[in-house]
Amino acid sequence: MKQKEALNILKAGRNVYLTGAAGSGKTYVLNEYIAYLKHRGVSVGVTASTGIAATHIGGVTIHSWSGVGIKDTLSDSEIEALEQKEYLWKRFDKTNVLIIDEVSMLSPRMLDNVERVCRAMKRKEEPFGGMQVVLSGDFFQLPPIVRDGSEVEFVNISDAWRSMDVRVCYLEEQFRHDDRTLEALLNEMRSGEVSFATRAMLNTFGGKEIKGDIVPTRLYTHNIDVDAINDRELLRLQGTPKVYEMNTKGKSNLVLSLKKSVLAPETLRLKKDAVVMFVKNSFDEGYVNGTLGIVEDFDEGQPIVRTFSGSRIAVQTARWEIEEDGKTLAFVEQLPLRLAWAITIHKSQGMSMDAAEIDLSKAFVPGQGYVALSRLRNLAGLSLVGINDIAFAVHPHVAFLDKHLLSESAKWEQVLKRFSDEELHVMHKEFVVKCGGTLDAREIAKNKEKESTLPENRIPTHEKTRELMNEGLTLSEIAAKRGMTEGTIIAHLEKLKELKAEINLKPFKPKAKDFKKIKEAFQATGDTKLTPVHKKLGGAYSFEDIRLARLFLS
Repeated sequence: MKQKEALNILKAGRNVYLTGAAGSGKTYVLNEYIAYLKHRGVSVGVTASTGIAATHIGGVTIHSWSGVGIKDTLSDSEIEALEQKEYLWKRFDKTNVLIIDEVSMLSPRMLDNVERVCRAMKRKEEPFGGMQVVLSGDFFQLPPIVRDGSEVEFVNISDAWRSMDVRVCYLEEQFRHDDRTLEALLNEMRSGEVSFATRAMLNTFGGKEIKGDIVPTRLYTHNIDVDAINDRELLRLQGTPKVYEMNTKGKSNLVLSLKKSVLAPETLRLKKDAVVMFVKNSFDEGYVNGTLGIVEDFDEGQPIVRTFSGSRIAVQTARWEIEEDGKTLAFVEQLPLRLAWAITIHKSQGMSMDAAEIDLSKAFVPGQGYVALSRLRNLAGLSLVGINDIAFAVHPHVAFLDKHLLSESAKWEQVLKRFSDEELHVMHKEFVVKCGGTLDAREIAKNKEKESTLPENRIPTHEKTRELMNEGLTLSEIAAKRGMTEGTIIAHLEKLKELKAEINLKPFKPKAKDFKKIKEAFQATGDTKLTPVHKKLGGAYSFEDIRLARLFLS
């Protein structure tokens, strides 16, 4: 099934299980649908089974959102106690659509608990209290964690799943991998039958040296290996590390949840030449979650990262937040980086990597091999330390279930073809109205302007500055209009110059006598760094003045 077909089913208000191989665009479809609902004023609960997964779609864990917590079972009295919590009552009362991502890691009992709470809170005996429910995930990813040694059970055997009349949307296009050999390998792993020839091919990557300037990220199965490698490699680098502490605001329990969820550490220590990975998407700044790079330098404490593709990025502080109805309940701020000589396979879920050195010799659960290898964009970026038989394994229930899901998806794809575009459009409008949303074009446009999560609808932040430049505004006027510091606006000018955009920088050039002094100071220091020039000039000019002058130096 294609993404557009899945969205047509979602917009019709049907309960959906959205699935597909790694890189098929599940997160993209979810974000498209979330944006569609928000633009029409339909309240949506955005959740995931893990905190890491939740950050990819701007949500929270289903455990937190539902109030269920980590309990395996809920008594009637415990559900009644949840009903008395006003904030939960209000949350459920206004929610029309519930999204739960990465359900492969959710136990059947947890989904049943959530479903019971939904019915109790909504005061309706329909499944999930009548809300549209969108489950998303891939059962070939890591399964639910089992701590008591019992057999792994998957969420599809739950009473909630069986009751919700689910439409399966199995995405079959591939957007991550640009390597047919890698795609064929992953398909074999999904089938549960990895051929001798494929295993032999994979072994040729043992100890392979990755060409290029960037050290590949090492993926390991255990935390103890990851921490030891990162600490050891940072210690080997010369100099004193620069330390960046996470800034937080909001209710302590929500802040704690965010801290556990985001991949950026509370305390980040960096040195020049440290291998790092970006842990957030920023299409404006030119990186995505999983982009690798090396700290090339620091400019006034700000790390400058040279990425694997050759881009040079001055890394700005990023924000992760928990939002509800347009209100920020909590946020954390940190540089969107982590040391990346090594990370765990578990934490790599949802990432796309240019290069990785993968150790699967200690794989201990089915799915780890598939998750690790599917992070890569192509096999050219693979160096294999070791691999065991468990790394190739898939749970027998998953292999059987996958065939059923493909069949179900094909069935719903055929059903969809019975409806014309006009009929589908009517169904989409009826569902929005049912949810109390708006069909008014002006209201939708207003909501889009206020909050859009679609990358293609965003105007890059430096382009917004460019528009104001074209209006003839001064530096201070642009900064005031955008609610930013002059230093940030100068960073946009630097970005626009780097991109060789058609802009007129002349209005921002310092006065001739000032420019001459600053230029001479740059020539005297023989460098383009700011601090030596600032010192050379005895502090007579601000860093902003010096940065503006630097724009006009070749």
